[in-house]
Amino acid sequence: MIYFKAGSVNTVLDAEDLRKGLFIAFEKIGPKKKVIAVPPDQTRIHSKAGELTKYIYDYYGDNLKDILPALGTHTPMTDEQIAAMFKGIPRSLFRVHDFRKDFVTAGTVPGDFVSKITNGQIDYSWPAQLNKMIFNGGHDLILSVGQVVPHEVAGMANYNKNIFVGTGGAEGINKSHFVGAVYGMENLMGKAENPVRSLLKFASENFTNHLPIVYIHTVIGRDNSGKLVARGLFIGDDEEVFGLAVDLSVKVNFTILDNPLKKVVVYLDPDEFKSTWVGNKSIYRTRMAMADNGEIIVLAPGLKEFGEDSEIDRLVRKYGYRGTPATLKAVNENDELKRNLGAAAHLIHGSSEGRFSVTYCPGHITKKEIESVGFKYAALNKMMSIYKPFLQKDGFHKLDNGEEFCMITNPALGLWSTREKLQK
Repeated sequence: MIYFKAGSVNTVLDAEDLRKGLFIAFEKIGPKKKVIAVPPDQTRIHSKAGELTKYIYDYYGDNLKDILPALGTHTPMTDEQIAAMFKGIPRSLFRVHDFRKDFVTAGTVPGDFVSKITNGQIDYSWPAQLNKMIFNGGHDLILSVGQVVPHEVAGMANYNKNIFVGTGGAEGINKSHFVGAVYGMENLMGKAENPVRSLLKFASENFTNHLPIVYIHTVIGRDNSGKLVARGLFIGDDEEVFGLAVDLSVKVNFTILDNPLKKVVVYLDPDEFKSTWVGNKSIYRTRMAMADNGEIIVLAPGLKEFGEDSEIDRLVRKYGYRGTPATLKAVNENDELKRNLGAAAHLIHGSSEGRFSVTYCPGHITKKEIESVGFKYAALNKMMSIYKPFLQKDGFHKLDNGEEFCMITNPALGLWSTREKLQK
């Protein structure tokens, strides 16, 4: 059922519009006594989820019992990050999801189904896992909050991915990520129907359809001045609400190019991007637009690690971003990667497959470390002085020496592709 919908490519929803939209939906849902909100963490700070969660608190007051950021494998939010993103909400309401401990397996998707949706490439079963507080907490309303935008694992972010991956367990996260990696990022990016989504749909329909989950989806874009604005707000309890948000996101968040890009400069906000685990969106989201032998330059002042989980960080450092054949070979030969298929999937996602080069300019990682995982290195201060990301709008620019490049100031907000590759 749809409780509220508003949005178009030209719509601008301000704070009051978002608040009113939520309250209209809550009036339709009716009174609730034990509510949990499941928003994203600071890596999705531009999603408007922080504001929306504050409005949830304003409406439900003491009946909002828990706020569980959907961390997935990310590092727990600090007090400073919570205060910045969720202004005005008591710190005591926030819980921490531990993907290695705090989950239950609601059911198992059989291997023959997984084989069918992957055309026989994978035949393992998939555990549908989610945080035990969501599954067993006795809440009479579960509010899943987040932004719908192209995504490298699920095709389009959010909906039930926020539950089964954002609050999932290690095995469920690992195996779902590997399904997406083997299927191929270019085959699923920006598409709402793909093998990973089929897994999530099976789980929702068979294992959690009794849970009172309502999805609150935003679609975020840039106005003519480059400012981020909310283009859409969609609230509902079934797949239809996701479809509405996807349809708008496709129009708002896709940059379709007639010709491939030879040089792309990506800026990673240090408050949002501290690891290549998240920062490689600069690769994920642009690879379909990149020309053969092109270059991505990543300006990453906040970069301090490869994986936000210590074990994943170790695996990235050990195996590096070497491309699909090398990674699959490493999986076959090393049990530690077999046990961490999410890390293996990330290594595939973060590789250019030798088609173009990636130059990282990190704030807190050494040249030796960057080059050891397969990237090129350049000094951050030097590259910042050349490309001046704070002075550039997204789009095409030319330096005094004639060098042309495309600036992207936040890769998490969209997908860039040539028309030819998107059609394929």
